[in-house]
Amino acid sequence: QVRLMESGGGSVQAGGSLRLSCAASRYSYSSNFMAWFRQAPGKEREGIAAINTADGSPFYADAAKGRFTISQDKAKNTVYLQMNSLTPEDTAVYYCAAGALSDYVLDTSYSSWGQGTQVTVFS
Repeated sequence: QVRLMESGGGSVQAGGSLRLSCAASRYSYSSNFMAWFRQAPGKEREGIAAINTADGSPFYADAAKGRFTISQDKAKNTVYLQMNSLTPEDTAVYYCAAGALSDYVLDTSYSSWGQGTQVTVFS
């Protein structure tokens, strides 16, 4: 199992940006996925973005398209989520996940999860 540690959360005004980082204890160079999820109070955890660690291909949920960018730095075993044009609706705990168990890579079926980092967007 991979250990994951998120960082980069915080409070930001609406319209601002944050970059989240997810450092993995080891990295898969074969075709697999790492992803970012979020969970707002009273809501289910939802997939935001995923990346194929083999070739860097990104996948985005509709809520992230055009505003968020997922990327990776293999040398640092780290995946990033750049979030721009944030709104209060983006307020949630953001989780990093590794090892997709489903063909739908934004599904919550992942083998490893981080502890989460809080993102708060105020108007």
